[in-house]
Amino acid sequence: MLELLFCSLLTIVPDYLYRRYRQGKRLGKEITFYSVWFELRWGITACLMLTIGLITVIFYNHPSTTAATVMFRTVPIVPETNGRVSQVHLGVSGEVKAGDPIFRLDSSKQEAAVETARRKIAEVEAALLVAQAEVLTDEARIQEARSQHKQALDELETKQELRRRNDDVVARREIERLENLVAGRDAAVSAATAAKAAAQTRIATLLPAEKASAEAALAQSQTDLDKTVIRAGVDGRVEQFTLRVGDIVNPFIRPAGVLIPAEAGRTTLQAGFSQIEAQVMKVGMVAEATCMSKPWVVIPMVVTSVQDFIATGQVRGSEQLLDVQQVSRPGTLLAFLEPLHTGGLDGVTPGSSCIANAYSSNHELIVSGKLSSGRKILLHAVDAVGLVHALLLRIQALVLPIRTLVFGGH
Repeated sequence: MLELLFCSLLTIVPDYLYRRYRQGKRLGKEITFYSVWFELRWGITACLMLTIGLITVIFYNHPSTTAATVMFRTVPIVPETNGRVSQVHLGVSGEVKAGDPIFRLDSSKQEAAVETARRKIAEVEAALLVAQAEVLTDEARIQEARSQHKQALDELETKQELRRRNDDVVARREIERLENLVAGRDAAVSAATAAKAAAQTRIATLLPAEKASAEAALAQSQTDLDKTVIRAGVDGRVEQFTLRVGDIVNPFIRPAGVLIPAEAGRTTLQAGFSQIEAQVMKVGMVAEATCMSKPWVVIPMVVTSVQDFIATGQVRGSEQLLDVQQVSRPGTLLAFLEPLHTGGLDGVTPGSSCIANAYSSNHELIVSGKLSSGRKILLHAVDAVGLVHALLLRIQALVLPIRTLVFGGH
């Protein structure tokens, strides 16, 4: 309607004023419905053509959409393992901080595993004390074996010296017996030394490795025990939390509820624009939005990101061939809008439906000096008609609550 009124000022109104005041024709006499069409047909036709052209220029260069929403992410509350609920810390909804417990699963099995791992560590530590005692025992045995070896060797040397002086004093059989006894005592010293080395190896290598394995098993068991307490990963609010003591929770089938992060839906608005405006939508464009949850307020925004893909064209691998005709509705070009001022979305409920406008600006191109005068005038006109779209948005913001409450029946 605004475009039609504007175009009529350039066509129909001048024509009417000329015929009324220049030609002296009177409204209702010479100027009737038939004469208006007959005499102003060129102006009416030109007005309609200008209106259509102006609407096209406005909507193409200054995109608008009613498919705008303050989307927010949710975090499903699920444990990492199956289990039966033994304790619940919240009601149906409630505020939580990062790290706060939400509910707990039955942990008797995990507690038993933790206790077993602790007992295993205690067992290894006891074995370490025993091995240290064995080292002391082996040292005493080495001393004893060396003493016996020394005694046998001295006796052998004495008998050998006596036999060397007089063969009849010591029998050959006695010498052989003493030689065998010295060899046995020497083997006893080697055995005691090897036993000590084995005990030291157990102390230095085997038992520390067993203790490390037991500590790792304890850490794993403690981790499994900690997983039975499901905690909030971020600050936020828990909703639809209907879990109660005795329920079975399965991470693949039954989430316990939904956690909405505190910052979700507070910083960005997602808007879907028509595909035909893909060449116009650019990062950095100034935009405006008005939302149903914050009526009569126009929020200044800026386009921070434009998605390079349209969702309806995505393909998932399956056993059936894709028929393009199955895509019945054309997808939209997704753009992310952020408020120009801090706290611009304060008061806008996350998930709220909004109306958004984006405005193109050719100022940098105009002042670059690379364009002709006619081109500059044309781009100035394109930027100027954005005022019409901004006015339309404000009219929509004014009418939206009335249309929703009065004519919508809500």
